Amino acid sequence: MAEINSEPAEQSIYYRINELKAFDETKSRVKGLVDSGLSKIPTIFIDEEYMLERNNNIHNQKSGSSTKNGGVPIIDLTGVADDPNLRRETVKNVREACGKWGFFQIINHGIPVTTLDEMMDGIRRFHEQDTEAKKEFYSRDITRKVYYNSNFDLYLAEATNWRDSLNCIMAPRGPLPQQLPAICRDIFIEYSNKVMKLGHTLLELFSEALGLNLSYLEDIGCDEGQFMIDNYYPPCPEPDLTLGISSHTDCGFFTILLQDQIGGLQVCHQNQWLDVKSIHGALIINLADMMQASPPYL
Repeated sequence: MAEINSEPAEQSIYYRINELKAFDETKSRVKGLVDSGLSKIPTIFIDEEYMLERNNNIHNQKSGSSTKNGGVPIIDLTGVADDPNLRRETVKNVREACGKWGFFQIINHGIPVTTLDEMMDGIRRFHEQDTEAKKEFYSRDITRKVYYNSNFDLYLAEATNWRDSLNCIMAPRGPLPQQLPAICRDIFIEYSNKVMKLGHTLLELFSEALGLNLSYLEDIGCDEGQFMIDNYYPPCPEPDLTLGISSHTDCGFFTILLQDQIGGLQVCHQNQWLDVKSIHGALIINLADMMQASPPYL
């Protein structure tokens, strides 16, 4: 007689679901765990795949295996609006970066560094305020214009990420000003407006890089939406066991990403994970591999 006892696996799933529910029901998120003074992270955050990958990387480094070095392209947008020669050079650089990398950093993009810094401060102010003030915005209803939670895929992912998020649908039909958190309302609106303007410039550059009329991508509606995700990564007592955000591909047409000066962001290029150097005032652009496609498939 043969028998397979599945009780341990079932028990593991049962305990994980209960732990996820307990975490979710506190509505205090990851920041609440940190504020409680814990010294070990809950098991729902332990990422076995990340630990295995990390250990393999450490082994490869010790054995002398080389790691690919190379920086993500940096493109200067100076003069793209009024200097034809600089614009042609920029379009060429965008075409090469999109075709070879799929992402790049931009500098001199027109959004003041003071605006970027205030946006970062606004995100911190929201996440570091009292839990009761944040609970007003807590929801797992992704149809809301503004909602705050931790891990949109909390009950589906194999490992929970060490982050909290404030999510805002800013376009085409954004929230009323009073629906945004008062503690960061003004800067969210200002930043959103400036990013939309920058988005128009980038879509023109993408269109030209594809050999199309500069308004092509806007004409087919690629500039209509804006979904803003503001991620906050509290200090982790066991950072070698978990990730702030797992490896993923953004689902939007393209992403404009603002990172702080702490670093930690990586991109996968030719099957190698590379650090993205944090440049104060720069923005990271991530998009689908559209430079490989012909216009009918855009």
